[in-house]
Amino acid sequence: MKLIDFGVREDEKKYIEEWSTENNIEVKIVSDLLTPETVQLAKGYDGIVAYQQLPYDEKIFDVMNEYGIHVLSLRNVGVDNVPFAALKRNQIRLTNVPSYSPEAIAEYSVTGLMALLRNLKHMIRKVDQHDFRWAPDIGRELNQLTVGVAGTGRIGRAAIKIYQGFGAKVIAYDKFHNPELEKEGMYVDDLDTLLKESDVVTLHIPSLGKGHTLINSKSIAEMKDNAIVINTARGDLINTKDLYDAVASGKLYGAVLDVYEKEVGVFNSDLSDQEFSDEVLDKVIKSPRFILTPHIAFYTTKAVKNMATVSLNAMVSELNTGTSENEIDLGK
Repeated sequence: MKLIDFGVREDEKKYIEEWSTENNIEVKIVSDLLTPETVQLAKGYDGIVAYQQLPYDEKIFDVMNEYGIHVLSLRNVGVDNVPFAALKRNQIRLTNVPSYSPEAIAEYSVTGLMALLRNLKHMIRKVDQHDFRWAPDIGRELNQLTVGVAGTGRIGRAAIKIYQGFGAKVIAYDKFHNPELEKEGMYVDDLDTLLKESDVVTLHIPSLGKGHTLINSKSIAEMKDNAIVINTARGDLINTKDLYDAVASGKLYGAVLDVYEKEVGVFNSDLSDQEFSDEVLDKVIKSPRFILTPHIAFYTTKAVKNMATVSLNAMVSELNTGTSENEIDLGK
């Protein structure tokens, strides 16, 4: 068995190499993304592992079929950038890593919130300028707030435990109710109710599809004054311009953003020597009421190792048995 792994970062290499040695399976490591051009490197291999934020071109799967490669294993959760029709046409199975570390993302969302509640971004900037005055950066306490958790999958449930540990009141919404949370009476009937009743809204749901945002000028108008938005899920859940305007006007207190609808080509890139042309993102960066990070909520040693190894294990299962517990249902 020979596997090839595309889009591999430096921090992933050691885990892939360790897995390769432990399992006595050859894994070719490629730093380039999987494209119609680079897929040619996969000729002679049995399966492809990959991770990227850019869309996967349909031509990739035509070439895979030509080479007799019928499994693509993703090192991440999201599959919205993979054209299912092209997979089905070429009889290619798809796997992902549904849970590499829910706790990492949950912890990060709360970390960002605490930094915002205590005005750490602005306070640190002041201290850097030798301004040691307290006012006007008085903080707020999480135990006094109602936190609305949108999405109660693995990450949402991990976040709920942390928020409850701080003493916050937690309410939640999900199309599919978790039985334990149901018993606690935590669920509200719809997202509108969640938005209206929450001091903090934290998003842990998939993308709603192109052009469909959850946080926008209309929904913000229904939210509590001085509320906070946290997004460690998908950038396109939020209209960032509307969110910025709401914070700048004083309608909302602030936001914690680890994702952004135009993050591809920006996040995890060094643009320090380039002219920055994204006016909205530049305003967010400069505002003390925004905590912005470049999609790093997942980025821990545990999560990176799991992404690297779980994807490879799923590939081996697919090649040996024709299926795996992480196989994605591509539909009819």
